[in-house]
Formats: sequence, C-alpha cells, structure tokens
Amino acid sequence: MIVEERIYTMQPAQAPVYIKAYEAEGMPIQKRILGRMVGYYQTEFGPLNQVIHLWAYEDLAERTERRARLFADPGWLAYVAKVRPMIVKQESKLLLPAPFLKVKWQD
Repeated sequence: MIVEERIYTMQPAQAPVYIKAYEAEGMPIQKRILGRMVGYYQTEFGPLNQVIHLWAYEDLAERTERRARLFADPGWLAYVAKVRPMIVKQESKLLLPAPFLKVKWQD
C-alpha cells in the first residue's frame, strides 16, 4: 500500500471556496475513480491557505491507472478548469507505510 499526499496552496481566502466546490463537484468524481480517500484537510496554523488530501493505492501501478481514468473524465476536466485559478502551488508526495502498519482500506 502507498498513500499519496497532495498539498495545494491556495490564493488567500480561496481555501473555503475551493473546498465547497470540491465537495459539490470534484469529490464525487474522485471518490468514484480513485476510491480510497484517507483524509481531506485545510491548515489552521503554520503555512496557511493550504488544502491537503490523502489517497491510498495498492501500488504505483494502481495509482497510475486510476489517475489516467480520472483525467479522461470530462466532468473532472471541467472541475479542474474551474478551480485551477485558485491554486498557487501544488505538491505531491508518495508515502510508504512503516513495516508494522497494517491497515485495511475500504473503497
């Protein structure tokens, strides 16, 4: 299992707008295609105006396949075009679990 951490730094005051748009339009598409949302957060302290989300995959091949399906979805592409102007910076990390972590994910 791997977990992808994505951090979006938003224009000031845009995080709540982004999250509202994501809940209404982006989340249903991502949950249908990507499957395993681990968490979705926004910052309160430290670097501000950030939205962080975590997605679990069996392996890099599954991530590659699911993200290809995501970017083939017309609804997703329309959503991305709508929210892209709110985003200043994007970061992505692949996290590997410690050997002792045993987690079962639900799709």
